[in-house]
Amino acid sequence: LHLVFLRWLTTRYMDDTIYALASAPGRAGIAVVRISGPQAGPALLALCRRTALPAARRLTRVDLIGRDGTLLDRGLAAWFPTPRSFTGEDVVELHVHGGRAVLQASLRALAELPGLRLAQPGEFTRRAFEAEQLDLTAAEGLADLVNAETEAQRRQALRQLDGALGELYEGWRVTLLRVLAHLEADIDFPDEDLPDGLPEAARAEIEALQREIGAHLADGHRGERLRDGLSIVILGAPNVGKSSLLNYLAGRDATIVAASAGTTRDVIEVHMDFGGFPAVIADTAGLRESRDPIEQEGIRRARARAAAADFKVVMIDARDWPAIPEAARGLLDENALLVVNKTDLAQQVVSDAPGNVLPVSVVTGAG
Repeated sequence: LHLVFLRWLTTRYMDDTIYALASAPGRAGIAVVRISGPQAGPALLALCRRTALPAARRLTRVDLIGRDGTLLDRGLAAWFPTPRSFTGEDVVELHVHGGRAVLQASLRALAELPGLRLAQPGEFTRRAFEAEQLDLTAAEGLADLVNAETEAQRRQALRQLDGALGELYEGWRVTLLRVLAHLEADIDFPDEDLPDGLPEAARAEIEALQREIGAHLADGHRGERLRDGLSIVILGAPNVGKSSLLNYLAGRDATIVAASAGTTRDVIEVHMDFGGFPAVIADTAGLRESRDPIEQEGIRRARARAAAADFKVVMIDARDWPAIPEAARGLLDENALLVVNKTDLAQQVVSDAPGNVLPVSVVTGAG
């Protein structure tokens, strides 16, 4: 009964014609309004007062007319008849001027047409998936492409949208079906003249596929890190230059820098783009013993962020080198970089530092 109801609901849902702004909201030179569903063509005829639909997949100049005959805008229309459209349905795209008044008038005119309703978030992509225009991996790639902020994110999203991940999964499915067919044939037809060694060959294929899937899953969550941004946290004692480093990397005063210790009491995040790769860099409270309950909470949050971060930048004062404070030593591991700051103030040159130690001066930019 549940399946029957869901099938009925989906069929009724897909019979609706939906419309929505397909471009970003806000003032712009051009905005795109998309209409999808069986009433897309009649809606275009009614809105433009035309008797025939324009040529398919070509931009056509149109006048948008309100129900009372008022000219709403002069723009362009593109007609995509089923099935060669994004959603697989009849689709119309209206290219209008991107002013707020024009958009409000255009959307209001569509709302007044019979059989049309405002699309829900993601509904165009959902219809494309249900019409088998996209698989789930491509739909996810499309969402990632829309949200991409860096070059690396754009490249990964395009590869997924173009079917790279879907082809990999399809190859696994084909292998499993072939192995299943061979095993079933060996079980059901033992007296037939079948090739020898089918179970052994199947086991070898399954083990190879298991290794391939395991390697695919054991990639260190690189895809998630590329999508969400690498989590980097700056740690160290008060006044070693953590906030100054964050401001230097961000190119702006993202956090307060002062001579007094304990200025930073909370975790301050800055989203950055390093050569096309996204990162979220966090400045934290200075690590020290404190009786101030607010500072104690800041230190607790700093340690919690360090435990969850992908990478740690542990800072110390160059004037203490080569000694490393105990609090900093406890943070050093394979996912940490020791940054020796304030080399411009140090009496000795930090020249014998190993590879995981970086001497810098945030003030001069050295290092």
